[in-house]
Amino acid sequence: MTLYGREYCGLCTSMREQLVRLAPDRGFSVRWVDIDDDEALETRHGEWVPVLADPDDAEICHYHLDLAALDDRLAKFR
Repeated sequence: MTLYGREYCGLCTSMREQLVRLAPDRGFSVRWVDIDDDEALETRHGEWVPVLADPDDAEICHYHLDLAALDDRLAKFR
């Protein structure tokens, strides 16, 4: 899973911490991408961060972690 966000974003930090805690039990890894390091990503996501995306880069959720949506997407990749 890829988490797009900003270092200074409280919502991003919160979702990142939640995902790190959940990852071992649910069998996925999280890749952090700071959108401020990439103009195209900043344009794409803007203020809609954090954005959690699946391995196909399709959005799972944004702003707050949606566990049901995450579990549903994880099931599709197993």
